[in-house]
Amino acid sequence: MSDAVLDKTSARDESTFDKGYLGAGHTLRSWLFTTDHKRIAILYTLTLTVFFFVGGIAIALVRIELVTPAQDFVSADEYNRLFTLHGIVMVWFFLVPSIPATFGNFLLPLMLGSRDLAFPRLNLFSWYLTVIGGAFTIYVLLAGGVDTGWTFYTPYSSIYSNSHVIAAATAVFVAGFGTIATGINFIVTIHTMRAPGLTWFRLPLFVWSMYTVSIVIVLATPVLAMTLTLMMAERFLGVPIFNASEGGDPLLFQHLFWFYSHPAVYIMILPAMGVVSEVIPCFARRRLFGYDFMVYALAAISLIGFFVWGHHMFVSGQSPYANLVFSFLSFIVAVPSAIKVFNWTATLYGGQISYEAPMLYAFGFVGLFTIGGLTGLFLASIPIDVQATDTYFVVAHFHYVMVGGTVSAFFAALHFWWPKITGRMYPETWARFAAVLMFFGFNFTFFPQFIMGWAGMPRRYGSYPPEFQVYHVLSSAGAAVLAIAYLLPFAYMIWSLRWGQRAPGNPWQATGLEWQTPSPPPKHNFDRVPTVEHGPYDYHHEGYVDQKEEIAGSMQTAQTDGDQE
Repeated sequence: MSDAVLDKTSARDESTFDKGYLGAGHTLRSWLFTTDHKRIAILYTLTLTVFFFVGGIAIALVRIELVTPAQDFVSADEYNRLFTLHGIVMVWFFLVPSIPATFGNFLLPLMLGSRDLAFPRLNLFSWYLTVIGGAFTIYVLLAGGVDTGWTFYTPYSSIYSNSHVIAAATAVFVAGFGTIATGINFIVTIHTMRAPGLTWFRLPLFVWSMYTVSIVIVLATPVLAMTLTLMMAERFLGVPIFNASEGGDPLLFQHLFWFYSHPAVYIMILPAMGVVSEVIPCFARRRLFGYDFMVYALAAISLIGFFVWGHHMFVSGQSPYANLVFSFLSFIVAVPSAIKVFNWTATLYGGQISYEAPMLYAFGFVGLFTIGGLTGLFLASIPIDVQATDTYFVVAHFHYVMVGGTVSAFFAALHFWWPKITGRMYPETWARFAAVLMFFGFNFTFFPQFIMGWAGMPRRYGSYPPEFQVYHVLSSAGAAVLAIAYLLPFAYMIWSLRWGQRAPGNPWQATGLEWQTPSPPPKHNFDRVPTVEHGPYDYHHEGYVDQKEEIAGSMQTAQTDGDQE
């Protein structure tokens, strides 16, 4: 009799699973022409995963070269092309779109109580633009690469380089318009498609992060497009824009490029902050501390971020008075970031903390982002920046913020919403191990770079003095550990798709609207539009029973009933 009940329950579960968005048609055409935001998010995830591994392989070859002081694995020109490929791919084809294009696409309508984004076809078109930009990048790779560095600094990129600069710039140009399309879609959706009762200050912090980052994307990315267009015009048409020998100004390129590229730092980190703001309250079982201040901090970061680009140019020859202003503003922009770290810490205080994998990744984000932020204050100080410019200190700082922060948050989001996206649970023990391994592997890789950078080791060199070898060996060994930590989730997540335990609708007992749908969600998201009557993060200590304890209690009760029979 018990077996019959289980069979009926399993059949009912399978039926529910089949009605999800994943079961709405399995042909290639149904995926390539879908307008379902959830499927487009999956397409983005697969695309970005490919580029993550392309960029990872490029930097693995760089780290192999740096194990020894001599240039004995690849030539100097090949070395330049490898770290340039790594930078272009990781910045514009993974880090910038990583969270908005994947989790933002999947979750935003669910969190708002709507059935899709405002412009479903534009959403699909943005993915195609990303694929087209990626195709140009693959062409550059196969044709021999580009050697300008990911920043495309002129006049080398516009006059002297013999590599495939135009194709690489076109790749970034096209992908940028895909990002702009996503930003416009998110802004309109958040303004016009919120469920009844979901006022601005009832929005989850993840939605606020998508809103603020979309504004930055829409305002900043066109400047990058214009900058690359001017560079290509000088290279292809000979228009003297940045060539000083013909009356151009090479510093103009740096001002335009960094006017986009410093806000781009926040394009990468604001979504990560939104993810962590969802994960920490859930696994601390506490309402987020200082919700209003967290919203204002997101807005302040996105605004002030437009006024600090000049701190990348302290040694470029710009006015010392401009240096002073940019230094001051760079210290100011750290204040809202510090507010967020403080509020996350205050949320944890007195909470019923459980250490599931999403929480461990969130802890990793807070630790790595804090180190990256504090070292950013060093670089905001003009005398220190003069010493550290173009050294591995800058490399380490950048990676602590962008890679340590953004990738940690990406994996936190992946583990947190994986049951909702796929309807399957992953092996928790392996996930916890991967989270801890990634934190230690990352520090093992990049902390030695602070030391050798401060000692004067310049970046972008394939050969170096022997006294720096021990630090490079440590970094390369740490990179191997980090690679294992990145590959582990890839392996056990694929395993879970086939053999993972079926996920309930709300395995974490979280409070967001996205958890009020089945796992995975149906194609239409909601049978009827939900009504919101309270703010986000409505967690209470009273009456809360941990999910694992509840499951264990149910199993024990079932066993007792069986014994009595």
